[in-house]
Amino acid sequence: MIALVVTVPASESELASDVLWSLGVLAVEERDAGAGTDDHLVELWTSLGDDVDAITRAAEAFPQRWRWHLVEVDETVADSWRAHAVPTWVEADLVIAPAWVPFEVPEGATVLRIEPGPTFGLGDHPTTVLSLRALRNAVFSGASVLDVGCGSGVLSVAACVFGAARVDAVDIFPAAVPATLHNAQLNGVAGRIAASTTPLVEIDQTYDVVVANILAPALIELADDLKRVLAPAGVLILSGVLAGHHQHVTDALRPLHVVEERTRDGWAAVTLRW
Repeated sequence: MIALVVTVPASESELASDVLWSLGVLAVEERDAGAGTDDHLVELWTSLGDDVDAITRAAEAFPQRWRWHLVEVDETVADSWRAHAVPTWVEADLVIAPAWVPFEVPEGATVLRIEPGPTFGLGDHPTTVLSLRALRNAVFSGASVLDVGCGSGVLSVAACVFGAARVDAVDIFPAAVPATLHNAQLNGVAGRIAASTTPLVEIDQTYDVVVANILAPALIELADDLKRVLAPAGVLILSGVLAGHHQHVTDALRPLHVVEERTRDGWAAVTLRW
């Protein structure tokens, strides 16, 4: 298994960790890289899978002052986090449960069982929780949904559970495709989700709901295509942005306008309409 090691000033470790979490990693380990300055360096160890080209594309979007490199690690050690995974309550009647963890569903609650595979998120990051809440409010019976940056398919699966007739799930990481399809099968919605690495620019249809839980620079880069694939009466849900610091993202999406903003632990999910 390949580990991504990002070296940053200690004062930026929290910011860098948040960036990694938003990419869908399962864990971030912080190690001291040595002192020597007032703001010594730390190493953040994580995994984005085994596709070196995809990891490189993601890492090249980091600020230039953050150094990074790849390291081969023992896969059994990398999977030790599984012993500590627990369900995540999204709302009082909606919970994400790790597929391998025994969990008795309370009466009246909806459970999403997720197997993230070796690299992608379990659904407990604030941006995913916020996106789920916004998605639940936006999806209607029979809706068509596009999930941009689908990762393990948490949002795609949820959209179907909420009533979507079909979901197209896309991601630049090839490992996202089998992870999403596996989780669709786990939750009984396999026939309604199509997952691929199709670039957004190549998608030539429109959707009732588009959700994009990716970083702000990518949202800005994809802004024109996000608008292009959104139906005239559609809803765009975006996350991966910091609370109170996303005006530049919503500006890039004009004439769409913000109709709702949800925040959690310093992150935001924003819902926009025409």
